[in-house]
Amino acid sequence: SAPVCAADAQKLTYFRVWEEGEFVTVEEMTARINALYHKSQAEGLTETEKEEQDRLRKAYVANVRANLRGQLDNISIVEKDGTITDLKDRKKQDKQK
Repeated sequence: SAPVCAADAQKLTYFRVWEEGEFVTVEEMTARINALYHKSQAEGLTETEKEEQDRLRKAYVANVRANLRGQLDNISIVEKDGTITDLKDRKKQDKQK
């Protein structure tokens, strides 16, 4: 899967994804995914374009998952007894069970 980095974790549009030797913004990636989709509906895609579309979609989904995981890891849960548990710590505890 494509490595993901965040320039600003609060704004998805600033996320950049490594794509073919350079970083592209999510907006650029989305525009290219949409362009390939519209071309596929109008005239079809070459095998190279189909591979690019698949690669871009996978990178996009990986980016969204990384963003969501980052947000969830920063959530704290107040338990019934008043203690506070970080969601990422709770996930680790659930895996150990």
